Amino acid sequence: MTDYIGYEALTQAAMRGVVRETLRQTAANGAAPGEHHFYITFRTKAPGVKMADHLIERFPDEMTIVIQHQFWDLEVHDGHFELILKFSGVPQHLSIPYAAMTRFVDPAVNFGLSFEKEMTKGEPEIISPASEASVEAEEEAPKPAPKASGDANGSTVVSIDAFRRK
Repeated sequence: MTDYIGYEALTQAAMRGVVRETLRQTAANGAAPGEHHFYITFRTKAPGVKMADHLIERFPDEMTIVIQHQFWDLEVHDGHFELILKFSGVPQHLSIPYAAMTRFVDPAVNFGLSFEKEMTKGEPEIISPASEASVEAEEEAPKPAPKASGDANGSTVVSIDAFRRK
């Protein structure tokens, strides 16, 4: 049966809207509320991603950023968000389209979303990165990134795959 409504695309857009609204609240407050903090994984070479070339070389497929204590100038737009994070003590401006995201996790409340990769003509498919990189605020102790599915501490990740017919 043909899906003329496009439920998959609608669901992906709604899930990206959750991230956008979360970041809007964070930007309005100047910080994430309470103990909330966010791991956002995105494809570094996706269309519209803007970041320093040396960071793309260091993270050629995916990068996971942490938005918690040390971030600056968070701007939330309809199609992307921008912020400044420090890498090795040097501030770097990032501009990330929501379409480039592959995961969003808030470990404070065991919430996560996984996104389908949006393909464009001529774009090579990225099967999986060799290793997941996590970039954290300079003075913060590193924490392991939550797994992308239900893990030992009860995290729940919503994936569109759960709603597909096999």
